[in-house]
Formats: sequence, structure tokens, C-alpha cells
Amino acid sequence: MIQFANVFMTYPSGNKALQNINLNIDKGEMVYVSGRSGAGKSTLLKLINLIDRHTRGQIIVKGQNLERIKKNRVSIFRRNIGFIFQNHRLLNDRTIFDNVALPLIIAGNNHQEVKRRVQAALDKVDLLSKINSYPMELSGGEQQRIGVARAVVHRPAILLADEPTGNLDPTLSWEMMKLFEQFNQVGVTVLIASHELDMIEHMKKRIIILNKGRITNSTEEPLANLQKIKIEREII
Repeated sequence: MIQFANVFMTYPSGNKALQNINLNIDKGEMVYVSGRSGAGKSTLLKLINLIDRHTRGQIIVKGQNLERIKKNRVSIFRRNIGFIFQNHRLLNDRTIFDNVALPLIIAGNNHQEVKRRVQAALDKVDLLSKINSYPMELSGGEQQRIGVARAVVHRPAILLADEPTGNLDPTLSWEMMKLFEQFNQVGVTVLIASHELDMIEHMKKRIIILNKGRITNSTEEPLANLQKIKIEREII
């Protein structure tokens, strides 16, 4: 489903965000990417969604070599992917309906289909009652759930989430992770970047640890190794 082979990413500033990444995520898998701030988590997700282009190596997503996808075909490629940003990126002057409907409208769906899918997505995140509200009328947790609804409304095969619980309290964070798990249970491949190792280690999914742009560990290994990594991160 998602394959990285010897992938490097260096920004124009000279920052080596990712170095020699080799990674394989299977169809229907749920995986966490963890590490300190600046470890390369967000960059990895952005490369998958073609927000950024990698410098060297090969990335295959759903059988497509990302190097071969031209700029005018990126929007079509992204129809397979839902992306959840840490800061929501909702349009404050548009209703919740309009925000969630945006990907469907861009894709050219008719009004009835847009209405049906938006209602279904909002119902999934328990916010159908807010369909005519505006983002600023919602709490931070509700805004993040609207971001999830917008990301899944076009039924993507892959769901990417960049620090989706970064601004949430522990209870809401746990609820958010369980929501992602529900999408994964119906076959969606889910990749979540999170620095909250204490929480994600309890989700019993594979965890990939990044440090200074390199994969340092992948936890199909004992929990004790995770604890060791966590302690090392805190000391550094």
C-alpha cells in the first residue's frame, strides 16, 4: 500500500528532514509514527500526500510511483487520501456543512451525493447536529472531529493524521484514537504521527520511531524496548 525505499528529504534551507527511510505499510494496517518535535513525522506524511516532494529514493502509494505523478494530476491522486491537520484548517466563514463538503465539491459530486455523504460523515463523528454551525462556535475537540469528517467524507483508502490530539485533553485524545481505530476496522489504512508515546503504546499497533530524520525502531518488539526509547528521548 505504502512503500518507502531509501528515501531522503532535504529542504532548500539545507535541513535534512528524512534520511534513508525504508518502510512498508500494508493495506488495512494502522501504524503510528512517533518521535520528538523535528524528528521528521510531519514530513513523512506530507511526502505521502504530495504536499512536499522527496529529494531522493522511491515512494510507492497504491501502486503509483510518486515521482511520476505530474503536478496537474496531484488533485486526482489525493482523492485516495484523507489528511487531518493538527490545526484543523477549517474555513471560519463557512458552515460546517460547507467545510466538510469541500472535497466532494472539488471532485465534482452532485448536490444530492454531497448532502448524503456530508451527513453520513458528520454522523460518524457525532456532530450531525452542528451541520449549520460555524467553526468558531465549536470547541477545539469538536473542530478536530470536523477535520476528521472532512478527511473521510470522500471515502479515502488511506487516512493520514498529523498530531491529531496535540491540542486535546487526555479524554478527548483517547476518543480520537478510538475513532481512527473504527475507520481502520472497515479497511482504511491509517497512519498517525504523534509524539504522545504514553498513549499510543496502549493502542497495540505498530509504532515507528523517528529520530533526527531516521527510523530508529519499529515496535513489533517488546514494550520494554519502547520504554527504553521513551527514556532516551526524555534524556536527550
